[in-house]
Amino acid sequence: MKEKGKRKKAGVQEFMPLLTGLCGGLQSCAFSGHREIPEDLDVRKLKVIIRDLAGRGATTFYFGGARGFDLLAAECVLALKKEMPEVTLVACIPCGGQEKYYPEEDKKRYARALEESDEVVILSEKYYRGCMHRRNDYMAENADALIACCRKETGGTAYTVKKFRRKGKPVFGV
Repeated sequence: MKEKGKRKKAGVQEFMPLLTGLCGGLQSCAFSGHREIPEDLDVRKLKVIIRDLAGRGATTFYFGGARGFDLLAAECVLALKKEMPEVTLVACIPCGGQEKYYPEEDKKRYARALEESDEVVILSEKYYRGCMHRRNDYMAENADALIACCRKETGGTAYTVKKFRRKGKPVFGV
């Protein structure tokens, strides 16, 4: 019996039928999420989704290079590449110097992710107002699906989720 006030956390098995029904024919997937990783983020679920999509043919993954969820997702893909060499990682960088104000540890993670990416697309040499949206638009144009860690109704991740949904592309939430 469930205690009053306690929520049962959904297991990965409960999530799998959603993947089975939606991911046929997908070849690529993008990531979008918050810079501050929420405490309730289930990294195991993220890894299962990535692995399942890759196993079903979605072998190109796009990440935007932001701190937090983007770097975590890129690291998950890079770990999977060791088992599945057909998987490719594309860094979609909104502007040169994006990592300028990152904490030192995140700068190192960012540099490693870019170095190990199969392709790096830099959309602008310099920062300008709107370059982050341009990056998100680029991923929405090029990816067949989105894996998102979205806990707010405003901001870049919410913008990206809405963009994918308007295009009729599946969004997998973690």
